[in-house]
Amino acid sequence: MSEATIPQAGANPFSPSAVLLLVVFGALVFVAILWMIGAGMTGGSANNGGAHAGGKGLNGYAGFATYLEKRGYTVRLSRSEGAFDDPGLLVLTPPHNADGEELDNIVRKRRYVGPTLIVTPKWFAVPVPAVAKGARPGWVQLVGITTPAWKGFLDDVAVETGAVAKGKPGNWSGIGLSGKLPDAGQVLWGMGDRVVPLVKSNPGGRYLAAYIGDEGDYPALEKFALAPAQESEYAMDAGLSPIVLVFEPDLLDNYGFADPANARLAEALVRASLEGGSKTVIFDLTLNGLGRSATLLTLAFTPPFLAATLCLLLAALAIGWMAFLRFGPAGKADRMIAFGKRTLVTNAAGLMRRARRLHLIAEPYVERARDRIARSLALPRHAGHEATDQAIDRAMASRSPDSPPFTELARRLRAARSQDAIVKAARDLHALERTLTR
Repeated sequence: MSEATIPQAGANPFSPSAVLLLVVFGALVFVAILWMIGAGMTGGSANNGGAHAGGKGLNGYAGFATYLEKRGYTVRLSRSEGAFDDPGLLVLTPPHNADGEELDNIVRKRRYVGPTLIVTPKWFAVPVPAVAKGARPGWVQLVGITTPAWKGFLDDVAVETGAVAKGKPGNWSGIGLSGKLPDAGQVLWGMGDRVVPLVKSNPGGRYLAAYIGDEGDYPALEKFALAPAQESEYAMDAGLSPIVLVFEPDLLDNYGFADPANARLAEALVRASLEGGSKTVIFDLTLNGLGRSATLLTLAFTPPFLAATLCLLLAALAIGWMAFLRFGPAGKADRMIAFGKRTLVTNAAGLMRRARRLHLIAEPYVERARDRIARSLALPRHAGHEATDQAIDRAMASRSPDSPPFTELARRLRAARSQDAIVKAARDLHALERTLTR
């Protein structure tokens, strides 16, 4: 191996650009996962064979939603009841056993928010067996029809089923368009005093789609009315939004969208219902059992909390960028205990002081002072402490008769307990030692 290929000690194995790329990629993936969880993308597919905008079977309305989106409309598939209060056209596709009072409450609260389009259910459907040739997820088989039972919702409107053309194709006409019915032998239609028809069957003249004639003013719908609306006994209310009913679901479902004329009819109904307002269409999925409650994470990615979330993300980005572009090399930490005798003694003294055990050094200090004085005076090494102390006292008496003897100073140091007393006694003993050793 050449010298150039040997990595130096402490060298960074990753380049700054590689580290930045890894950090940015990880952060983006983390934020994307949080957004997907908040947006409900982890809740499973809505394509469960049901008659709703997430269903891709014959009875579903996925084609209706996709078509409007391709035509420039803002389309939302909502799993939250909070969307009932949002402006735009709300499309409801309740099942046969929906709670009529709940449905009535939803529609009534929207009368001053935006129009509501309700598609009545017709088909009973079962999933296509997975082993069937060419079967795809969400595909169903149509096995029968029935009328809805929504007691408490528009009880003055009756829905019936039957054939409009026996043994021959049936057609529909309305809103300046016409087309064929997928199954003229099994059709749903509605009737009632307040029902204003928009689409009729041919033959038979059955009302396949209509709106409720009340005290509201709906010029875009009235232009396509196939029969005059009943005069209301109340004053006109320009703030009301219309209620549009599509009795025959095959006009809008995937089964009927096999005919391009049905797609054009669907857009015409939406355009007339919106009456020139915002091109927003909300397909509700909560009535079909696909609702979910909002969480804190969901709220974090919806206005007005989205602004605070973006500010936090920008702050995190700024902090990360400052950390990445730090000034100079990384600081090297100092040793907790530095080298050197003085530092070692200072650290030990500090530890004794903090532990409040300073008096424990008195006896070792006396012994070390005795040993140093004995070596300086050439006293016998193996003499006892008492004989050595007496010899030191005699030497001190001969050199400085007025100074206290060694035994007295050693006793004071052993008896001292406070820091000041210990320091004073140690200084006196050190002065005696300097007198005898110089």
